Amino acid sequence: MDTEGTYDPRGTRSDPHVPRPAGPPRAEGVPPRPDAPPPVPAGQQGRDFLAWLRTPRAEAAPGIWAYGHRPRPPEEPDRIPGRQLISGALIAFLCGWLVWSLLWNRYLEGWWIFVDDWWLLPLLLVVPDTWRNTGSDYYELFVAATYLYDALVLSLIAVGFGRVGNWRAVWRRFGIPLWPLFVLLPGVWREMPRSTWWLEWASNLYYVLLVAAVVTVVGRAGTWPGLWRRQTGPAQAPAPGADPAEWPELRAAGASAVADKLADEARAGRMNDVDHARIGRAWQSVRAQPSRLAAFTDTVQRHGAAACAHPSGVRDLAVRIGRHDLRVRQVRIGAAADDQRNPYQHRGAGCALDPGLLGTSLLAVGPPGSGKTAHLVRPVLESLCLQALAGQAAVVAVGAAGAGLAPDDAFDVVIRLGRPDSAYDLDLYGGTTDPDAAAGMLAEALVGDLAATLPGGDSRRAATALGQLLGPYRAVHGRFPSVPELRELLDGSSAALGALRAALEESGDATQLRELDARERQSGRAGDVGALLADRIALLDRPAFADFFDPTGAADAAGATGASRPFSLRALEHPLRVRIDLPERGHAEASRLLARLVLAQFTECATARTDRSLFACLLLDDATHTVTAEALRGIQRLRSANAGAVLTLRTLEDVPEALRTPLLGAVGCRMAFAGVTTWDGARFAEVWGKDWVETRDVTNRQIIADEPLTRVVHAVRRLVTGRAVTAESVTVRTVERERWTASELAHSVPAGHAVISLTTVRGEHAPPVLVDLRS
Repeated sequence: MDTEGTYDPRGTRSDPHVPRPAGPPRAEGVPPRPDAPPPVPAGQQGRDFLAWLRTPRAEAAPGIWAYGHRPRPPEEPDRIPGRQLISGALIAFLCGWLVWSLLWNRYLEGWWIFVDDWWLLPLLLVVPDTWRNTGSDYYELFVAATYLYDALVLSLIAVGFGRVGNWRAVWRRFGIPLWPLFVLLPGVWREMPRSTWWLEWASNLYYVLLVAAVVTVVGRAGTWPGLWRRQTGPAQAPAPGADPAEWPELRAAGASAVADKLADEARAGRMNDVDHARIGRAWQSVRAQPSRLAAFTDTVQRHGAAACAHPSGVRDLAVRIGRHDLRVRQVRIGAAADDQRNPYQHRGAGCALDPGLLGTSLLAVGPPGSGKTAHLVRPVLESLCLQALAGQAAVVAVGAAGAGLAPDDAFDVVIRLGRPDSAYDLDLYGGTTDPDAAAGMLAEALVGDLAATLPGGDSRRAATALGQLLGPYRAVHGRFPSVPELRELLDGSSAALGALRAALEESGDATQLRELDARERQSGRAGDVGALLADRIALLDRPAFADFFDPTGAADAAGATGASRPFSLRALEHPLRVRIDLPERGHAEASRLLARLVLAQFTECATARTDRSLFACLLLDDATHTVTAEALRGIQRLRSANAGAVLTLRTLEDVPEALRTPLLGAVGCRMAFAGVTTWDGARFAEVWGKDWVETRDVTNRQIIADEPLTRVVHAVRRLVTGRAVTAESVTVRTVERERWTASELAHSVPAGHAVISLTTVRGEHAPPVLVDLRS
């Protein structure tokens, strides 16, 4: 009753064979970790969660980290270079200071102006002459008017030279206010008499403004506003109708009591981001089936933030290495570099992935050590595991043993193929009871990489040959054959085939007997695919795999007492976290065969799901010799089935040449890491296409002077500079050029960076962006 079936798929709610979380032993190569994260005070945890929940998420282009994102201001087409802007502002400031100093110290009077205080003439014309006498009752008022007039002249000078120096642009770009103007005023205030109270007040006001200006500059440089918002954000809660912590969607549906309970849990620090996402997912299920409202309300009232728990009972991962935003299901993988080749709106913004992007599948290519596993696979896998705990996703991660994709307790199922301590076994036939479907998946695994060399150019004949054996065997035994039994049948063993024939004749199954007869006839022909299938299945008929791929365990799963529990990818209708470790050392060819098998089963099972509300994702770390023509067709079908795949390659050379371009076209997200070769870069450059860019051609033409004076001036300039006097002409053109050339991808991408292009399942595109994966 804890989940109330709120996100259980149809027909699987009461299935007792849903795997539970895997336990020790720890996978090789994974560093030891603490048993639990360090404790966080409840009050601090509540403030952090509320701050995360209330932070706005901006509507941005695909792949931009939405958490707290602030779009850049509109691009300035005639943007002045920063050095030129600063130097111009500084020169204008010095010129204004010089003019004011000359006026204040009366250097501009007497010898070339015949009227003393000529710049005070507008004031002298409106002030009576009697006010100027020292003994007059209005003398102090005249002095005050004089200084106010000085301040007005100073303001006019500041405005004039400020516009000349473009100080407003300096402030907008660098955050430098116009406070240096106040430095000019102390000389004015020092000369003013202190006997007038309002002059004292004005002097104090000046110093207040000066201190405020300095604090503004220092605070802007030290990002004080952001720190203040982080500390005071939770206290400044928005209105209840707009506060996500108050669960307005539940209140709008009339479930105010449930909303109050969850809001209290959040304020008390007993709720985290996984709880919020999981309960939100359960509420979506209630909206789809209103009959579940009573059970949902009762569960939340009894369990609070722990309601609708994952079948494992886990509410969070013990260790997180990435930055996640489960409210929009994003994981941050880096930040777009401030590079001219990046689109303007992406520069400096965070780069993130989400199911809307992974649903089009992702291909990452880079040499060993470029960061494919550390900066891509691990964060994405961690995000999908968190989403699985929230009832939003199912994830299958495949990698070599010891790759350290994630700790064991981050998964519900850990299959260690080739190791006797593995608690789970892999169903060789993908959990299906259809012989043709099982034959198709197994044929893809066995000979999919050799399909181009087979008769007909694909693996259909191999699937037919396997189906001619799997169908009769299942009809007799009620299960599919084990690896040794299948090898005997493919080898054409007379004893195995004779026993199968006798059983079919005894049962009177003429259809399956006809299938077996066809297989026996074809096995005697030259070039029969059965011999190749037997050689390939022999890779799995090794002592290391003696305890694996046991179909008897799958057939007796309802009451199995064996140590090995078979796992089938048909369980993708549940929010499962699965890791499959391939036996890389000593069994490289078998590992590739098994990787092709998992890929074939995943594409088949993900598209055959009756309930596609969960996002299913396969992460294949190192897809060398795994991509086949049939696999590409399967990957393209995932997009409409709310599923996707993440594939990594050291180089495109690990894919058959005829499939390299189709592979780049089949996936919607492409990622080229630093260090790719030029021929791999050429493939990416071709698929990314071209763009219209503006080019500037600068031509220097020597000036030939005819006048004697001009010749003298040019001669002096040439003597000083050592170069001839030239005139510069600029030609601006719009041309079509590659977004990223093969040479740039191979030689201009810094270490720790990658170029990534993204496409959403709705068809929105993001052009190639250079991303710093370490930020």
